[in-house]
Amino acid sequence: MESNLRVAVIGCGNISKVHLQALSALEGVTVCAVCDIDHDRAARAAEAHACPAYTDWKTMLDAERPDAVHLCTPHDLHVPMAVEALGRGIHVLCEKPCAITRSSLRTLQAAAKSSKAQYGVCFQNRYNPGVVQAKALLRDETYGRLIAEKGDVSWCRGAGYYSDGWHGTKDREGGGVLINQAIHTLDLLGYLANAKSAAVSARLFNDHLQGVIDVEDTADVRLTYDTGVAAYLHATTAFALNARVMIDLFCEKATLRLEGADLYVLLPGGDVQRLTEPTDKKAVGQSYWGHGHAALIADFYRCVRTGAAFSIDAFEGAKAVEALLEAYQFSG
Repeated sequence: MESNLRVAVIGCGNISKVHLQALSALEGVTVCAVCDIDHDRAARAAEAHACPAYTDWKTMLDAERPDAVHLCTPHDLHVPMAVEALGRGIHVLCEKPCAITRSSLRTLQAAAKSSKAQYGVCFQNRYNPGVVQAKALLRDETYGRLIAEKGDVSWCRGAGYYSDGWHGTKDREGGGVLINQAIHTLDLLGYLANAKSAAVSARLFNDHLQGVIDVEDTADVRLTYDTGVAAYLHATTAFALNARVMIDLFCEKATLRLEGADLYVLLPGGDVQRLTEPTDKKAVGQSYWGHGHAALIADFYRCVRTGAAFSIDAFEGAKAVEALLEAYQFSG
């Protein structure tokens, strides 16, 4: 493959700005095109990045023949777009979730296995400094064995958020708070527990948007991982504001607390120590999205260049989807 990688972005909504900024900062990567069904939105992104704008993604693939594409589209489009790109030998980096049904997930995994191109999922919070440090401490059992985890996602989404025609719909979004906002935390719980699978039970309900959306805005999920770690996740978009996500990791000798991108240790005597260095780094987009996109995208292209396997592939990136689909099935 040529040294300069030509990359296209499909979907020019809010999250695409994070991808485009990260791509612009990478050496040897050129944004060759952007695509959105909204012509004006595509044109604005194209002007900002000095590239052509398209409103049809297959036309763009035919005309530009990019080395890689980033999928920043509604959830139901992730699999068909990824399958088409992978079939053409184009590398794919997809926003979460990788799929919204079990059948589409299997279709994606088959396409990824048969393609020579790389496929990756954007679980950028795995690259947060606090998560990287927590993973190392758990691996080394610095504070003893991990016993249990607790996650809390308390954010705010009003009726206006769901006015775009796909958010808040089962057939296009695949669900509500669990598959959209809380999937990152669900992914981290399994990742930090070093789990491959989980037994799941859940209670999902619409707390404050009845008549507006046909999916859940609040979820309580219990998971028992194959590693023996027990986890509990509470997630809601019915809170008054967007609070920092919190994850408590209960170990034998102390509790590790992830609060946003920061990591603390809560010692038995009551002392609390901050383990991550303070940073004044400003997040691109919403602050509660974290800072991990740039690191994840850089790592993805390192793998593309070297031939190393990107760690969050169609199978690793599917673990959180498998868990949430179990939760949806359990709740009926």
